[in-house]
Amino acid sequence: MKSAYFLDLLSERVLVADGAMGTRLYEYGIHFDHCFDELNISQPNLIRQIHADYINAGADIIETNTFGTNTIRLQQWGFSEKSREIAREGAFLAKNAVRDRNIERDVLVAGSIGPLGKPIAPIGRISSEEAAAAFREGIIGLLEGGVDLLLLETFMDQTEALVALQVARELDPNIAIIAMMSFTDEGKTVFGNKPEEVVRVLSQHGADVVGANCSVGPQGLGDVLDRMLRVPDVPLCVMPNAGMPTLVEGRYLYLSSPDYFGKQMEEFVERGVNIVGGCCGTNPSHIAALANRIRGKRPRAHSPQQTNLERPTLEIIAPTESTEDDKPTELSDKLARGHFTVSVELDPPRGIDPKVLIKGAALCKAAGIDAINIADSPLARARMSPLALAVLIRREVDIEVIIHMSCRDRNLLGLQSECMGAHALGIRNILCVTGDPPQIGDYPDATGVFDVDSVGLTTLLKRLNDGVDLAGKKIDYHTQFTIGVAANPTAVDPQVENERFHRKIAAGCDFVMTQPIYDVDVLKQWVEETRPTVPVLVGILPLRNGRHAEFIHNEVPGMTVPASIRERMHNAGADGPAEGVRIAQEILLASKNWVQGAYLMPPFNRFEMAIDVCRVLPGFDDVATREKP
Repeated sequence: MKSAYFLDLLSERVLVADGAMGTRLYEYGIHFDHCFDELNISQPNLIRQIHADYINAGADIIETNTFGTNTIRLQQWGFSEKSREIAREGAFLAKNAVRDRNIERDVLVAGSIGPLGKPIAPIGRISSEEAAAAFREGIIGLLEGGVDLLLLETFMDQTEALVALQVARELDPNIAIIAMMSFTDEGKTVFGNKPEEVVRVLSQHGADVVGANCSVGPQGLGDVLDRMLRVPDVPLCVMPNAGMPTLVEGRYLYLSSPDYFGKQMEEFVERGVNIVGGCCGTNPSHIAALANRIRGKRPRAHSPQQTNLERPTLEIIAPTESTEDDKPTELSDKLARGHFTVSVELDPPRGIDPKVLIKGAALCKAAGIDAINIADSPLARARMSPLALAVLIRREVDIEVIIHMSCRDRNLLGLQSECMGAHALGIRNILCVTGDPPQIGDYPDATGVFDVDSVGLTTLLKRLNDGVDLAGKKIDYHTQFTIGVAANPTAVDPQVENERFHRKIAAGCDFVMTQPIYDVDVLKQWVEETRPTVPVLVGILPLRNGRHAEFIHNEVPGMTVPASIRERMHNAGADGPAEGVRIAQEILLASKNWVQGAYLMPPFNRFEMAIDVCRVLPGFDDVATREKP
């Protein structure tokens, strides 16, 4: 259906869209660990029946079962190669369901297009070009299947929605397109886009209708609608959830009744909405209730003057003097003035008792160590939260703490929450790591999140420091994180590793910590090739004995111990720990001309080994002499 014809139709009457597909399938016993889109092929009769139920309930628009039919979402199920086929079959099923009903009114088929399920650059690892390619095959399949229009839904990132919209317009410049985004209970997208901005931007880039769906119930989207109505001459679509879900006897239920839902949708129509329907938790009863209320209604024109609902805002007065939060961290200050900075890594306990580690931090502080590093469940083995341990250490010991933050265990929402919590608790030094995969750890069946990698997390922290949100908009606060990243000069594929390293620099990191180095020539070559523009702390892991050296070399990913050092450790016998310290001291002294600090990783939390390694530093007992002139 061409855009012009669709807009003419919207000027004549309000249209009713259908309700949920995913939660409806769940009600039929299809669990969320199944690929819903693949059911277009394996269970077509079930999909056709759901379409028929919505048509019988009074829907004027039914959506294809293709929300996740992009190559990135389908990859987790092993169906990436079938994206086009699944989308095409989804369109055929919906079109056939319309023909089978043999009803007098026209029912349109909308090709459903959902987000990729992973954030795109600059926060995520997926480039705009890769995102476009992921959307393309599914959209081609929908068009081949003969959909009447395309419906982009539940997008949280406006940039990603624009990519999908551009692909759709390139494939069919004339087809009608509805573009809807999802909003939080604060009335913005997760990335900070305001409703009125969404309407303006998406309509300017080719959407015929703009709207909001999912996330919250009717009242929550009512507030979003108030702001969308400020933009004149753009038809609107609203499709809320049936309230918030609740878990009842092992099943998720949405408790908003059809009658309540229908009343709310009728109010939306009275305020100027052109298309109303439902999202998660809504079923044919909800659609029948709203269809009975609005059948035959003509759309009401809306203008900015009709919605005078601007909320009063408080004036934010900038402080005239710098506050404690505005000051750089002590770590940042030391690195900036050329102090040879030493950090010692402590592995959090596997239990709940931090006493030994607090004592170790105190010993390091007394010896002149500058900072404590706290790993984040290294090697995917569950340990105490690094943030919790950092706070406990800071209560007892006045020493800088650097926490590792892994992208393995937290989605983008969790990472932002952790960052804000860390800042509020006074923990401002963060080392961004992607994280070891769960398969190598204690819980190999655990799910790795990896919404973003260390580059994306670095970008997130840098934006918070700059006082902008993920969408690049100004926010009313800014953080003062000192951002660290990891680098591996001994990587198997140095070209790939160095390219990632430069991406981390470009993302805005403040310092770099390397993997353990046992060959200073390799470090020197890496520095000469990459030319770091931020301070580098060389990683040094003292060896315990010959078996430890073999383990590091053969079983720990990304670490290499030269044969000569492994031989020294084997020959040392019972003197292994002392020999390991001597080797580490040699590496430290030989590295000093190439780096700005050291990152010591004592095995098994043997703090005294790290302190002993540092005793060869000139003036280690007199910290002031470690300053550069």
